[in-house]
Amino acid sequence: MAAQIKLLLEIPEWIWSSMESAQYLRATQLYLLCCHLHSLLQLESSGSHYSPVLSRFPILVRQVAASGHFRSTILLESKSLLKGRAVSDQAIAEALASIMLLEDSSPRQALADFLLARKASIQQLLNQPHHGSGIKAQVCSLVELLATTLYQAYAVFYTPLEGQLPDPALSSGLLFTTLETGTAPAGKGVKVLNNEMKSGSWFKYLPSSVTDFQPVLRTLARPINQDHLRDTLLQWINMCKEDIKSGISSLLVYVKSLKGLAAIRDAVWELLTSESLSQHWGFVCQRLLEHPLSFWEDFLQQLFLDRLQALTKEGLDGISSSSKQLLVSALQELAARPAPGGQGRAVQFEYDIASFLWSEAPSDLLSDAAWVSVSNRSHLLKSGLSMKAQALTPCIQGFCGSLDSKLKIKLDDLLSYLPPEKNLKESADPPTGSQLRNSAFDRYADASTVEESLREHCLSCVRYILSCVQSELKAAQDRLQSSSRYSPLDSNLNSVLFMARLCQSMGELCPNLKQCIMGKAGDHVTRETSRIGKKLGKGSSKAPEVNPAQARWQEVREELLKHSMEAYRIWSITVSKALVHRFTLTLHSDTAGSILATATNWEELEIQEETETGNSVTSKIRLPVQPSWYVQSLLFHLCQEVNRVGGHALPKVTLQELLKGFLDELIPAYNELTSNKHNKQDSAFPMTQNRSLQLLFDLRYLTMILSARQEEGKTPRTQQDPRIQQVIEALESHIDPFDLDVFTPPLNSNLHRLSQRTSVLLGLLTGTEKMFTSRSTNVNSQEPYNILPLSSSQIRFGLLPLSMSSSQRAKSATRGSEVKKSQRAPVSAPRVEETFRPGNLFRQLASQEEEPAAPSLFKMGWLSSMTK
Repeated sequence: MAAQIKLLLEIPEWIWSSMESAQYLRATQLYLLCCHLHSLLQLESSGSHYSPVLSRFPILVRQVAASGHFRSTILLESKSLLKGRAVSDQAIAEALASIMLLEDSSPRQALADFLLARKASIQQLLNQPHHGSGIKAQVCSLVELLATTLYQAYAVFYTPLEGQLPDPALSSGLLFTTLETGTAPAGKGVKVLNNEMKSGSWFKYLPSSVTDFQPVLRTLARPINQDHLRDTLLQWINMCKEDIKSGISSLLVYVKSLKGLAAIRDAVWELLTSESLSQHWGFVCQRLLEHPLSFWEDFLQQLFLDRLQALTKEGLDGISSSSKQLLVSALQELAARPAPGGQGRAVQFEYDIASFLWSEAPSDLLSDAAWVSVSNRSHLLKSGLSMKAQALTPCIQGFCGSLDSKLKIKLDDLLSYLPPEKNLKESADPPTGSQLRNSAFDRYADASTVEESLREHCLSCVRYILSCVQSELKAAQDRLQSSSRYSPLDSNLNSVLFMARLCQSMGELCPNLKQCIMGKAGDHVTRETSRIGKKLGKGSSKAPEVNPAQARWQEVREELLKHSMEAYRIWSITVSKALVHRFTLTLHSDTAGSILATATNWEELEIQEETETGNSVTSKIRLPVQPSWYVQSLLFHLCQEVNRVGGHALPKVTLQELLKGFLDELIPAYNELTSNKHNKQDSAFPMTQNRSLQLLFDLRYLTMILSARQEEGKTPRTQQDPRIQQVIEALESHIDPFDLDVFTPPLNSNLHRLSQRTSVLLGLLTGTEKMFTSRSTNVNSQEPYNILPLSSSQIRFGLLPLSMSSSQRAKSATRGSEVKKSQRAPVSAPRVEETFRPGNLFRQLASQEEEPAAPSLFKMGWLSSMTK
């Protein structure tokens, strides 16, 4: 009895020592031995019976009271150990064995306890304070905990069936081997006091019931059925999936960039691809769940995609709202036009593009323009001259630059989520088997979905900006229609032009907009399309396939162009109505004073006529050679207005609509004039023959200038507008038929000569196709001047005088032939002195028929590259 009492006093210290070293199964065995000694010594006192040992040894009263707390403490520590991630499989098995011995539970209950502890650990991870980089660690810890749980479930609870070959690198059924070792009958297992009995001689006085003590389970610990194990694990996974989705969604709210999302995704990929987790993962999932399990596809991928779409939408919505504010601010600055010479010089340029074109700035030429060719320069670099060539004002450049910089920030953020540039080609191909084996999951599998998300939100952003432009255009149009007067300084009209140029240039000045819609492979698609186009130009019959993203970009370009054309249409209609209204008032003013005030000088011609007797009679006639002043004023103001808005950069369609609109407005004015005179209404000045001739000359000249410029590849229109023909017939009815036959040939000659003379002054209206004449000009012409015929090759110089007369040219040719004969060998290139003689360039242009391969100044690479 003394030995038992001594052992009873020693056991509490051993229990605490075992618990401090996390040997909970050993502590449980000692606790159960302590309970066994209590029963042997009859220390369990009841209300009617008091133990005699306690009465003799009062020190045991405190020991019995202290031993009552061991059970709850061991259970608490064992269940707490089950929640840990960095716990060995054997420690988990021993902790579960301790719980089963203390609670007399079954292996199924132990499995439930283990999974509930892990579920509590998952919730604890999700509820930790989250800030900054800690989110990545939380998500990785969560994934590691899930993977470790399945590995330990296999190691602790799984027992292979008969005939199944276990993986030699993996242990299994540790719970049952631990229980078998700790609860075996005497002589088969390890005794509880096996180590202590070697350290003291008094152990030999203990009875065999104490020295051979082994804990015993009330129920037999049978292995868990594999179907039950699979169903329980699947139920636990599904139950955790909901908690994980809601918890990680709450965590990802604190991730404010796609780069942060990509960092978390890559960390998860590295964790799951590590050898410790991926080596036997497929085998364990097949044994436990009978199907593979991917944490990324099943748990995380959709959460990351949802957060990515939310961030993309949030970012592009911010760009949309800021673009709207920028548009409204720009229009307000245009409305509050600053005084000339003030601080708002950029706004002044919006009112007069010509002043912007002729202003000089340091950025007109790039710093490397003299030694870097166009082919070697980035297409993103734009010189000031190229901006002026397209009539893109600083306000337009500022708006597009602000939009493009914001899109670039968003695009760079998104590119961190996509495969790197060097892996772009490989990511387009499906992954091979070796790549799948070496990777836990394809982290770039959703690259197309990510690009499509950016594309859709970017399209929504463009549509929102265009809707704002449309509403502003509608408001400006209403204000223009309600206004009774027109002025080039009207802020409404210049706001319309600003939005027209903005929509026209947004696609070119915002290259990142194109890349957002085209995707990361946009440049590759563009180069491939260009290469295919060159092949088609060489005779290939196969049409290029249109990339869907390229088709979407084309739709955006067409939508932008549509709004630009609508804005230009508002401008052209307003200008047409305003200028023609003034013209109509002067045209219908039929007082003698007003007609004389607008009359121009006529030309006096001598004509030879044959009488009935065959004699030749010389007579003089007077014909108009200039249009009326109000016609010249109309065309000049129209050309001035076109030049003010950057006519060289206006779309051809807009110019054609403008000219057509002018004709449509002018014809009713002339029609009303002729109908009033034909009806012989009362007027201060009748329709005389001379006035009819001047009006006929004016109308035919206007028709010649304002007729729509023919497009390339189309034949010129020969049939005249029947409305114009009707007005011409009405005017000709006031002219004597015999005089009309005599006047028509010289009148046509005057019209043709006038058109050539004014083709440069009104070049924005007439177009370059009307600025040259045929080279088969009659040499015996009676013209008192000699004009160099303009080339059909559309060179830049207009009407250039010849550098010398024909007689001087003949003398020069004779002198040149004599020099050539005196030379010993022919010289292929002209002398340097002759090349730089004054007028040499004009001489080359004049003699280009004889020398078709003459070099052109404008084909020089260094000069053309400076204007790019």
